[in-house]
Parts: sequence; structure tokens; C-alpha cells
Amino acid sequence: MEQVCRAVDRLSVAVGVLAAWLIAPLVAALCWEVVARYVFGAPTIWAYEIGYLLTGSGWLLGMAYALARGAHIRIDIVYANFPPRARAMVDVVGYLLLLLPFLVWIVTTLDDRALQAFRSGEHTGQSAWNPPLWPFRTVFFVAFLLLALQVAAEAMRALAIVLGRAPERRG
Repeated sequence: MEQVCRAVDRLSVAVGVLAAWLIAPLVAALCWEVVARYVFGAPTIWAYEIGYLLTGSGWLLGMAYALARGAHIRIDIVYANFPPRARAMVDVVGYLLLLLPFLVWIVTTLDDRALQAFRSGEHTGQSAWNPPLWPFRTVFFVAFLLLALQVAAEAMRALAIVLGRAPERRG
């Protein structure tokens, strides 16, 4: 079980690092847009869409990374004062009863939406550039699938703690 959890962690971290690198082309595109608009007086037709596509992709692909690193926001006023086993029980309930069912539903819905966008040749319709929408919809699907996998791994770890079979924090 721990090997599966570590493999999911490695995948989440690798995709999160890749997502962080999306900032570089985003910054380059926005700098080019500023120069093109204010220096040359010729704004681009693609800067707006490349901006929201790369920003959205970076945030979405970083969700599983944030969970793997414990960087998501949580209300610690009560939770931090619980003993490790009680914290793990809160995590198990939250992950298995609330978050994971929602993520399974959203992943199955996003799978259909990505496939429909690919089959129909749907475009964004937000600018004159008008790129195809299926790559962004695929990023949505992959990001939420990775988050669901990471949630399942975190739930397995928390369940092991509740059952007294694992240390409190992974190494």
C-alpha cells in the first residue's frame, strides 16, 4: 500500500513541477503582449487566451502537488489540537465521504466533456485566435484525476494511522 502511495506522490510532484514551469511561457507571452501593444501599437490576438489557458492549467495541475505536500488550506484551530489518530479519522471521513465521491463524479463528467470537445472540434470563441478547446479540457480531466488519486493515497495513509499501522507522517 505504501508503495502505491509513494508512486502517486511522485506522480503528483512531477506533474506539479511541470505545472510550475508553465509560468515561464506565460510570462514570456505577457511580456511580448505588453511590448507589442505599447511599443509597436499592435496588440496580439492570442495573448488573452494564452494567459488564461496557461494560468488555469498551472493552477489545476498543481492541486495534487499541493495536497501531496500538505499545502492546502485547512482550519487548524481545532484540528491541530487533536491527537494524530483523531486527525487521521477526520481526514478519512473528509477524504472518503466528502471529497473522493465528488472527485469521482467530476472526473467522469470532465472525461465526457474533453471527448466531446475533441470530437466536435470545439473552439474557445474568446478571441480572434480561437484555439481548440480539447487540450484545456483534457488538462481539467487529468488534473482532477491526479487530485483524486492523491486524495485516495492520503485517505489510505490516514486509514493506516487510524488502524495503528503507520507512522503519523510520511518521510
